Parts: sequence; C-alpha cells; structure tokens
Amino acid sequence: MKPRRRVGLVLSGGGARGAYEVGVLAHFFEQIVPKLPAGFDFDLVSGTSVGAIHAAYVAASSHWDGVQRARRLVDTWKNMEVAQVVRLGVADLLGVPLRALGLAQLRRRAGGRAKAPEVIGGLIDVSPLERIVAQRVPWSALRDNLHKPRPRALCVLCTQVSSGRVAVFMDGPLADPSPWSTDPNILAIPTEITAMHVRASAAIPFLFPAVRIGEHYYVDGGLRMNTPLSPALRLGCDRLLVIALKHHPAGPVETPTFSDAVITQPAFLIGKVLDALILDQLEVEIHRLHVVNALLAQGVAIYGDDFIENVSGAVRLQRGAGYRIVETAVVRPGEDIGRIAAACYRKHGAGALGALPSLMTRLALRGVPEGEADLLSYLFFDRRFTSELIALGREDARRQEDEILQLLVD
Repeated sequence: MKPRRRVGLVLSGGGARGAYEVGVLAHFFEQIVPKLPAGFDFDLVSGTSVGAIHAAYVAASSHWDGVQRARRLVDTWKNMEVAQVVRLGVADLLGVPLRALGLAQLRRRAGGRAKAPEVIGGLIDVSPLERIVAQRVPWSALRDNLHKPRPRALCVLCTQVSSGRVAVFMDGPLADPSPWSTDPNILAIPTEITAMHVRASAAIPFLFPAVRIGEHYYVDGGLRMNTPLSPALRLGCDRLLVIALKHHPAGPVETPTFSDAVITQPAFLIGKVLDALILDQLEVEIHRLHVVNALLAQGVAIYGDDFIENVSGAVRLQRGAGYRIVETAVVRPGEDIGRIAAACYRKHGAGALGALPSLMTRLALRGVPEGEADLLSYLFFDRRFTSELIALGREDARRQEDEILQLLVD
C-alpha cells in the first residue's frame, strides 16, 4: 500500500511583515480549502517569530470553517496599531534609554515572590502583544485539533539564551525528537505548546524581553532558523507550502549603490542586517532543497528506485532523518515590502500614527534613502500598512492558486 503523503505549512518571521502571511492564509482558507478533499488540514505546521503566532493559530483553529478562520485573523491585523503591540506611554518611552544603558530592567513575575521572573530584559514592554496572543488564538481547542481526525504536529522555534541553541518545541502525536538526537546545535523538546512558547519565539532580542519556559529563558527563533523548514523535513513532510516575506525579483538584479553617508546610518544598516539574518536564509534553504531533489531524481534515474533508500541509510546516521524528494510551493511577495512601507509612510504622514508611534517610525527612517524602508517594514504595526500587505498576500495566493492546489491534491 502506498504510504500517505505528509503535508506541512512553514511560516517565516518578520515583525509587521507578518501581515502578508495573513493575506495568503486568508485566501487559502476562503478560496483554496473548499477545493481540497473534505477534512483537509496540514499534518504539520512550523513557525518562528510572528510565524509562530500564525502557526499556533492555524493549528488551533482547524475546527472552524474557512471564512471564520480568515476573518478572525484578518480583523486582528486590519485593526493593528503600534499600541496593540508595545506599550508606548511617556513613562515607557523615558525608560528605554535607562534600560539601554543597563540602569533599569524590565522584569515581571507570574505571581509569588519566590518565582523567577516570567519575562526579563528588553527595552520595550510588549504586554499588549501578549494579550493578543492569549486572546486571539483559540488555545483551548489546540490539543483536540492536533489529535484528530488525523495525528498532527505543531512546531515553534525559539533560541535558548543560556546556550544559544535553537529549541524546537513540538506538540502533537507526530512530535518526535529522535531526528535531532545527533544534532548538537538543536534542542528538540516535545511539550504542550502554550502562549508562552509563541511569545518567546516572537521576542526580538534586546528589544523585547526574554520569556521564561521551565528553567530557561528564550528569545526569537529567527536568529538561527527564521524559515523553519527543518522540523517539517525531519518529521517526514514530502509536500511543503512555504510563505516567505521577501520579494524575489525575476531575472538578474543590479546591486544598488548608496553614498557613504547612507550606509553609515544606523536605521539603514539595521534594516539590511535584519534582511540578511531573517529573510535571506529562506532562499538558501530552498535552493539546497532543490539541489537535493535534483540529486535524488538523477540517482533514481541512473541506479533505480532503491537509490534513495540506500543513500538515506548513511544520511540517517548523521542527521536523524533520511532523504526524500520534497515538493514545494513558495508564496513570496510580488512587490518589495520595504518600498511599500516607505510609500505608505509618505502617503499618510507622521500625524496619522500618533505622537509616540510616529517618533518610532521617524527613527526607523532616519538617514534612509527615499523608497528604502527595510527597518520600518518590521516595526510598522499600523493598519494602513498591514492592510496593504494583507491585500498583497491575497493577490499573490490567488495568482499561485493552481500551483498550490496541484501540490496539495494527491
């Protein structure tokens, strides 16, 4: 009997850029799921940073119909304001430089004096974001949805502060840490995933407080593995729908040139560094996946159908999982999100955002050339910007609808 294929959803991190994921998911729930076999859902959902929030939502909401799943997600982001993500009162703003100099520290206990702090460090209080994670994800349904009608898994990636290692928290019957048993760089931890794990995955180091889970503190998983393909591959997925957050131009691209004055501006440099750390990893991982697919296909053509299994025996000893041909559909932004952020800010101006949020966005644009707003695109939690990204995500998913259907239908 031919084994049933295992399908995974992989969601990236990228701060406010996550609104693009929402648009893709909304079109998927509303327009694509009704065209799939009855009862379809992903066998595994893997996410990091803002993608971890959406991964938990996808897994926990699978008992709802597509329209409801899309509407609740879209409503959250279409009404987004900076104040719904971080506290930006005058006292909070005045405390930032003190915390940056180490003269003060954010600490919050879950309850009881003897307990270690629930969160520690960071420059910005993100308690409003914590409330969104707690209230908008239907956590009470997560466990049942992971166990029926078919066994599934949810994977959330964090970085353990004390060791610097990636922690793959996994929940559900398909959760299996054994494929990572020989990997010294990754902690594979089966557990019941909660809002704390998701908050930790979204905790941008230095800016957001680290979150305590058990005996350790954790921050954003995107530092080491922003597009979490590894859990989906090691846990047996052979079809992957990946939602990326960086525009990938077709054909050769000329390298832009900037003056010395521009490239020394902190806002410009931080934006480019975030792109390199958070977004560019996906292209490397997808390219590597395609290379392995081509190698395996050529091996089968030359040496026969048992080539993959013969090769996988040796590979399994080294990485805990064998090789297989993995089909993918990658949905990427059809436009440069940094440019969208810059245009949106120019169109609406600082006054539309409020005094303190507008100061934040001005700092993110300080010294940055017109049309370049990479840093701002990660921090621009404003409904005008997020609405544009949702619309772009819907359109890109619509354009690739046939490709996605072909991937997911046996």
